[in-house]
Amino acid sequence: MGAIDPDITIEELVRRLPEASSVLRRFGIVCIQCGEPVWGTLREVAAEKGIHNLGEVLAALAASRG
Repeated sequence: MGAIDPDITIEELVRRLPEASSVLRRFGIVCIQCGEPVWGTLREVAAEKGIHNLGEVLAALAASRG
């Protein structure tokens, strides 16, 4: 997986990078609620949480890949 595009869907992100769920949770972005996935893109879901600059989130996701 190359650089993470902010317009990737949450479903695709978690499918490609399973550890993304725990990384996103640190930023208050819960991508699984009651066993159901949250729909939308990373950019959309982050914006709903008031995160408009995704630099730190993308860096943390990239770091989680090892």
